[in-house]
Amino acid sequence: MKFDGVKGAGEEVIRVAHISDIHFGRISHPTIVETLVTEVNEANVDLVVASGDLTQRAFPWQYREAAAMLASFDAPWLAIPGNHDVFPWWRTYSRLFDPLRRFRNRITEERAPRFTKQDLAVLGINSATGRAIKNGKIEDSEREAMQTFFRDAPGNAFRILVVHHHLQELKALGAHDVARGAEATLACAAELDVDLILCGHLHVSHVETVVPLHDSNAIVIATAGTATSDRGRKPHKMQNIYNQIVITNTNFDIVERQFNRERVVFEEVRRHTFQRAARVSSYQEDHLSSPPE
Repeated sequence: MKFDGVKGAGEEVIRVAHISDIHFGRISHPTIVETLVTEVNEANVDLVVASGDLTQRAFPWQYREAAAMLASFDAPWLAIPGNHDVFPWWRTYSRLFDPLRRFRNRITEERAPRFTKQDLAVLGINSATGRAIKNGKIEDSEREAMQTFFRDAPGNAFRILVVHHHLQELKALGAHDVARGAEATLACAAELDVDLILCGHLHVSHVETVVPLHDSNAIVIATAGTATSDRGRKPHKMQNIYNQIVITNTNFDIVERQFNRERVVFEEVRRHTFQRAARVSSYQEDHLSSPPE
């Protein structure tokens, strides 16, 4: 399988795979993880982004399987934790005072992982906390990391922010969790010309454009469904889905690919095409377009 994407003469193409909510411990199909890794590797992506909930209960064996999956990707990967990656509630002291110790030990010690290549700048921030059951919180330090990273990025770089929890309630998804500190974080993203926010948590695949501030840049939000677990939300219970992102000099596509259990392959189910906005002082939502589904 190869990424589809229209490439104009002289255009560079950047490819990103966005997976989320893997939930080792609740894998939905015996070969789905292997199928996902094989497809992503055959696509020759530049980066794999995992936007949290690699494990179901943060058990050591679940982290070992998550680390093995990430190591199986040929491309570099960037991973952030989700609320399921903190210590479970019965490990009260660790959950409250060092909730992500296993994530740091098994996955990455980077608190704000980052990736830059060609015309791409990607930053992950943490919204997972042990002081809530499933809600998230984004500290001031995460916004400081955003400011440092994106202000140093080249002006023409395509800018992606990765966070597990949502930064704004999306009406199309109904009432859902929004991280504490989300409003300030979304405003910070707008001020820093972030083009795309990748998140997860809801186990529902959805793509939407928002304008966080008056006269601010429009930002596309892509929330990935659960790529490999049996924890999809009704009516998405048995859906496993992830995103492919294809970025050119002028456009970017977000392609939702869903697992077909009968054929044991991922297949394209929706595609959203957006125009890359020029770096100017402000631009409006209507500069971006998405074909009807």
